[in-house]
Amino acid sequence: QVQLVESGGGLVQAGGSLRLSCAASQSIFRFNAMGWYRQPPGKQREFVASIVNSGITNYADSVKGRFTISRDNAENTVYLQMNSLKPEDTAVYYCYGRTQYVNYWGQGTQVTVSS
Repeated sequence: QVQLVESGGGLVQAGGSLRLSCAASQSIFRFNAMGWYRQPPGKQREFVASIVNSGITNYADSVKGRFTISRDNAENTVYLQMNSLKPEDTAVYYCYGRTQYVNYWGQGTQVTVSS
């Protein structure tokens, strides 16, 4: 089964930047789309960003203009560059990959933004 492993989270001051990585155990060619969700403390998981095979990206309004999703097919990795971070960005960030039949999820990586 495909595994997705997130990394790059941590503690950062408001206005700072982090880059999250999502490494897949197999080629990401199998995924129709990949992306990121996040779950703030005490809240439901919410969409952050996605990228499809054509390279088209989509972003939640809350992060548009600050976050950038990208992929490296050779490295089987998807990235989330997060700039101008705000305290409300604090959450566990989860990577996902979607096939025709099933969604795969990573274990999550914690991002904490201090004010």
